Amino acid sequence: MSNRNGTSESLVGLRVLDLSRVLAGPLCCQLLGDHGADVIKVESPDGDDTRRWGPPFVADDMSAYFNAINRNKRNICLDLQTSRGQQVLERLLEDTDVVVENFKAGTMARWGFSDEQILERHPRLIVCRITGFGTDGPMGGMPGYDAVTQAYGGLMSINGEPDGPALRVGVPVVDMVTGIYAFSGILLALNARRLTGRGQVVDCTLVDTAVSLLHPHSASTLADGRVPVRTGSAHPTVAPYDTFEASDGAVFIGIGNDRQFRILGEQLGVPDLADDPRFRTNADRIGNLKALSELLSEKIAPLTKNELAHDLIARGVPVSAIRDVREVLDDEHVRHREMVVEMGDYRGVGFPIKLTDTPASIRQAPRAKGADTHAVLTSLGYDDETISQLLSAQVVVQDTATPNVQEASHE
Repeated sequence: MSNRNGTSESLVGLRVLDLSRVLAGPLCCQLLGDHGADVIKVESPDGDDTRRWGPPFVADDMSAYFNAINRNKRNICLDLQTSRGQQVLERLLEDTDVVVENFKAGTMARWGFSDEQILERHPRLIVCRITGFGTDGPMGGMPGYDAVTQAYGGLMSINGEPDGPALRVGVPVVDMVTGIYAFSGILLALNARRLTGRGQVVDCTLVDTAVSLLHPHSASTLADGRVPVRTGSAHPTVAPYDTFEASDGAVFIGIGNDRQFRILGEQLGVPDLADDPRFRTNADRIGNLKALSELLSEKIAPLTKNELAHDLIARGVPVSAIRDVREVLDDEHVRHREMVVEMGDYRGVGFPIKLTDTPASIRQAPRAKGADTHAVLTSLGYDDETISQLLSAQVVVQDTATPNVQEASHE
C-alpha cells in the first residue's frame, strides 16, 4: 500500500491482532496501523466499552472516544468465550506477527492461550500484554484504570494547587503513555526477532508507566528522601516556570536558563532584575520564589497575553498563552504540522511520529463492530457454509450494514 508520497509505510507486511479494549491497547494498535501494519481488531459481541463512552457520538454505535483510537483496523466480532470462537482465534494467530491483549490476568490462560501456550505453538509471535498491575507480585492481577494507577503511582499526589486536593491529570496520560510504551516494546521485540528468529512477551503495566512519569519528583526523593508537594503549574526545581495572569487571560512562562531570565526582565521593563542577588541563578530564584512571583505578576498583569507571548518567544524565551482545545485544533501551526487529519467524514488527530521516507497514513476510518467479520473469515480459509454456521451460532457477528467484501485498502 503506497501513501501520498508514493512510498510504503514502515510496517507494511506486519499482521497485528488487536484483542484489546478501552485505550492503551487500541492506541498502540492504531499507531502500528498508522505506520502500515494490517491490524485486525477483535471485539466481543458486547463490543469495546468505549463505543458507548459518550456523548458525543459520530455514529449510532461509535463514540468520539472510540473513533479517535481505532482507525486503520479491520474489525471482526468474535465470541472468545466459546470453544468455536477460540478455534477461530487460533486460526487468526497462525498468520499473525503481533498480538496485543489487555484481558484480566488469567483470562487468556483459561481459554488455552497463556503466554507460554501461545509461544509454544507460535514461537515467532510477539505477545504484548497490557495490565493494570501485572500478573504477579502483591498487586498482581488487580484491576486498574488510568486514574486508579495515577493515584496508586503517585501522579495525583503531585498534581494540583498547593492548598488544593490531589487531582487526576486532565488527560488519561497513564493509558496513553502505556500505549506508546507498548508500541515501542513491540518494535524492540520485532528487531530482536530479526536477530534471533524468536518472539517474546512485551509486558506493559499502567503502574509501571505511572512510576516512570514521576520525574523529576522521583529523582528528588531518591536523592534526598524528600516527599514532593503540589506546586500547581509551577516547576519544583526551575524558576520562573509558571502561569501568570495578564490583563486578558493567562500566560505560561518557562525559563530554562539565566540568559532567558535576563531577556524576560528586559522585556518586562526591569533590566536589572537578573542582577538582583536574590535572582541571579536558578537556585537563587527557587530560594526566593515567592518574592519573584509577586514581582513578575505585578509586571505582567497590565499586559496582553498574546502580545507578551509573541514578543518573548521571538527573543528565544519559551512562552505561550493558555489556549483551549478548540483554539489548538484550529491553530495555523498545528494545521501546518498536519496534526488534524481528515478522510471523508473522518476527522482525527494526526501523526506525532513523522518519517521522511515512509510516513504514516490513514487508509481506513474506524469500523463498525463486525464490519469485516465475513471478509476476515474468508481470508482464513473458511467457506460460506461454515461462516453461515458460525453466524447462526453467534460465535461471530457481521455488521448487517456492511457488505461482505474486503476494503480495497487491505488488498
